[in-house]
Amino acid sequence: MMLVPRRNFDVFDDFFDDSFFKENTKMMKTDIKEHDNNYELIVDLPGLNKENIKLEIDNGYLTISAKTSSDNEEKEEGKFIRRERYSGEYQRSFYVGDEITEEDIKASFKNGILDITLPKKEYKEEQTKKCIEIED
Repeated sequence: MMLVPRRNFDVFDDFFDDSFFKENTKMMKTDIKEHDNNYELIVDLPGLNKENIKLEIDNGYLTISAKTSSDNEEKEEGKFIRRERYSGEYQRSFYVGDEITEEDIKASFKNGILDITLPKKEYKEEQTKKCIEIED
């Protein structure tokens, strides 16, 4: 199994400091630990509720989606000159392999930390090479 972040490459990412991917990773800082029998993803999601987080697995990719909003803007007095609170939806995907199913994945969320455990599974290498006999 290989836990690799999925990213759509954009040549302009290096030119713009506020690109979508860079903002995304600031909000979903993820540590990956390897243990004897499993992998552990530790994702920082401060200020979110469990109800606003979704995990999906599709074609070997584990996708973490989250959404947040600033609904209290109307209740506050004054006008913001600069606002550094993110409001919207974002996601990150990791390739975990086709062998992993939703039943294999365990997740918990406490104090703004999403903890995901994935088992280590053997890759089933299919024999794709076949020898072809050459006739005289």
